[in-house]
Amino acid sequence: MTGPAPTTRLTRFAPSPTGYLHRGHAFSALTAFEAARAAGGRFLLRIEDIDRTRCRPEYEAAIFEDLAWLGLTWEEPVRRQSDHMADYGAALRELSERGLTYRCFRTRREIAEAIESAPHGAMEAFRGQRLPPAEEERRVAAGEPYAWRLSLDAARRALENRESGGFESLTFTEDGEGPAGEHGLIQARPELGGDVVLARKDVGVAYHLAVVVDDALQGITQVVRGQDLFEATHVQRLLQALLALPTPVYRHHRLLVGADGKRFAKRDRAETLRELRGSGMTAQTLRAELGFG
Repeated sequence: MTGPAPTTRLTRFAPSPTGYLHRGHAFSALTAFEAARAAGGRFLLRIEDIDRTRCRPEYEAAIFEDLAWLGLTWEEPVRRQSDHMADYGAALRELSERGLTYRCFRTRREIAEAIESAPHGAMEAFRGQRLPPAEEERRVAAGEPYAWRLSLDAARRALENRESGGFESLTFTEDGEGPAGEHGLIQARPELGGDVVLARKDVGVAYHLAVVVDDALQGITQVVRGQDLFEATHVQRLLQALLALPTPVYRHHRLLVGADGKRFAKRDRAETLRELRGSGMTAQTLRAELGFG
């Protein structure tokens, strides 16, 4: 799987159209845009719309309006994940054919109970196992819902067979700062995430797999995003290694918080950029407020 030839700096902003953008989104988009511009590089916009139950066309349209209002420009065409399910399916098949995935039929409640009953309690990440073939076939035939999970045990063996060190050979470069001040060359610890979901029966792909495939196919050289996604980098680095994909430099930035000390979030009804625009705020005022005057 290959993407465009590497460039000096190629960044992206990849929102999900599940609601209207707020100040936190504006800060992240501007950070990625300015990083590319300062280096004479390129900036891409990607629409991460794999969750078809929550994504809405009006939210996608608003993303374009809000970013243009902020003064951002991006290359066309914009990549929409929903248009590229075949790319993710190919990556999932490759992992499955190599024995690195398994069908997990446990519900979220069952998984939570399994974690709570583990020796280390809630601190233990979920680890499952492949069912006997006959039972798996029976449950699939019965139409039971399931998720495709990455087997950490199989992934570790695959890396140990291919290169010395296994997981210990996985590193990534943090050009920003993680939640605990992490910076520079970071040792990846994919075991922290357990056997992550790569796809569900009703959704062709999950976030971790889609994002590493997208970044590789688009030739992203620097991933700029919030510190809330820092932990995701560990398992994404593992997927890059398993799929022989390039590893971009990562730049995690601080999360914006409101007067109440809580970070801006869609679920908390953070004031949207549309609302700020409607109140008479100018893009120049908001940019200056966010440190991009």
